[in-house]
Amino acid sequence: MNGLVPPATVAVIGANGHGHWHRRVIAPLHADGRLRLVALVDVGPVRDEREAPVPPGVGVFTDHRAMLAATRPEVVVICTPPHTHLPIALDALAAGADLLLEKPPVLSMAEHRELSDALAASGRVAQVGFQALGSAALTALTDALAAGRLGTVTGIATVAAWQRPDAYYARAPWAGRRSVDGRPVLDGALANPLAHAVMQCLAVAESLGGAPPSPVAIEAERYRVRPIEVEDTAVLRVRFRAGPPVLAAVTLASARFVAGEVTVTGTTGQAVLEYPTDRLRLPGDATPRHVPGRQGLLENLLAHRIDPPGTPLIAPLARTAPFTALLDALWAAPEPRLLDGDLVDVVGDGHERARHLRGVVEVLRRAAEQGALPSEQDVPWAVPAYRAHLG
Repeated sequence: MNGLVPPATVAVIGANGHGHWHRRVIAPLHADGRLRLVALVDVGPVRDEREAPVPPGVGVFTDHRAMLAATRPEVVVICTPPHTHLPIALDALAAGADLLLEKPPVLSMAEHRELSDALAASGRVAQVGFQALGSAALTALTDALAAGRLGTVTGIATVAAWQRPDAYYARAPWAGRRSVDGRPVLDGALANPLAHAVMQCLAVAESLGGAPPSPVAIEAERYRVRPIEVEDTAVLRVRFRAGPPVLAAVTLASARFVAGEVTVTGTTGQAVLEYPTDRLRLPGDATPRHVPGRQGLLENLLAHRIDPPGTPLIAPLARTAPFTALLDALWAAPEPRLLDGDLVDVVGDGHERARHLRGVVEVLRRAAEQGALPSEQDVPWAVPAYRAHLG
């Protein structure tokens, strides 16, 4: 990378599906000699594509242990089903590799502690795939908070409204499942596609306190519009040992698209970050402005390996502990309420069929603006919140 240190050898476990995204990131770095891709692993045939080719000499494996023994990579990207992360990560650490571990890293605090202990014992590091944490727009927001532009922060909230068709829940045997073989999967809106919205809020809370916040209580209302085991719509309110609460209002069942907005409210102003697009509006701004610049997690990990003090990890495992604590608490929550009949519009057919919860964006926006769960808004289909104390 700098002419003195040879490029790190990298392997990808879970090379298909979302693994293609990682391979597209890796391809130009491999071509430029900034890393050397040595292996791809997947239980299915590894598909080649123009932006994610399989370079000559790269080993293709169906078993990650065989790959680790044969190639001894220095960095392993793990992009497998969430309930498989921990055992694969432990195998990679035992083989001497640093990790880029897709989110959610693990699904319980017990697993989080086990992986943390393994990292400490091995002397290796793990970066977690919350790529929006590398956003310059997020840094601009937290810098504004530190400068006092919002006064005292009183609330942090996020709204995201996406749509997922039937095909999304047919993508894998674990899709939409609460557990597989007794192990948590929690493949719902909060843990998987809209996890970034929750993590951005936690990052804002972290900036206020100087350390990852400690959740002490959650209140959650979880709903679904199809026969899955997890939520596609949820409102989650989190209270911490110190600092303002966080409220996340998200759905995968919306006819209207809201990319993902993080709103920070203070005593003297309000800021809004659209985290997928890096558009930020601070007090005094007439309109949102695009703040360019995202630091890639893999590039950051490679730089950290060369200069750990000078290049801290963007998303080390320790930073994700509050997120894992929330998932741990949701594991004990009751099954999400099924909403159907006149509450839901069905559009399309086949794998592209989608189910839209009527009026869901308005409910979610009120939740974020008022800090109120749907049951506190007298929404007719709402049920009492699940409550849990975390510490």
